[in-house]
Amino acid sequence: MTYRKELLFVAIVSITGFFAQTSIVAAKSQELPLIQGYNYSQDPYLLEWSFKKSSVKTQIEQKELSFEDKVLEKWKTKQASLWAKLPTESFTINASAYTAAADECGKNDGMTASGLLVTEKRTLACPREYPFGTKISIEGMGEYRCEDRGGAIKGNHFDIYVKTKSEAFSFGRQHLNAQVVN
Repeated sequence: MTYRKELLFVAIVSITGFFAQTSIVAAKSQELPLIQGYNYSQDPYLLEWSFKKSSVKTQIEQKELSFEDKVLEKWKTKQASLWAKLPTESFTINASAYTAAADECGKNDGMTASGLLVTEKRTLACPREYPFGTKISIEGMGEYRCEDRGGAIKGNHFDIYVKTKSEAFSFGRQHLNAQVVN
């Protein structure tokens, strides 16, 4: 019985060694042959191939979008006709502030009409003429993005999201200059 085990062990080691050596020979045959005196770093075909590979990789890396960008991309295609109608000059808005409280929004989960969560210093409730994702620079406030709608948001009325009711009350209603940012 011991003789059979030893014979089986020798057979397995021999077969494994044979396959390992065969794969090494096959791998060496697939390598580029080295030509003495040839400058591979200046080969135009190798350079072209390597740059094509790196540009394809760069394009793939650029296509990775954040969750917010993916949501806004969907809206961009749905609201494509609105993008051409955006004002190009500055305009005056009737601005007020709002919170994500249930008595103002009917719910208190912070979810906007676009499908994004409200974020301070970013979320803006805009009239329907402004597609979701439109960036608007508001005088003295900064740059905001249209992400929400509301029943009272019509004409030149815009609502800026703030965290607390005290901030919303102290903001009140203001007439501010604004401009769409490309």
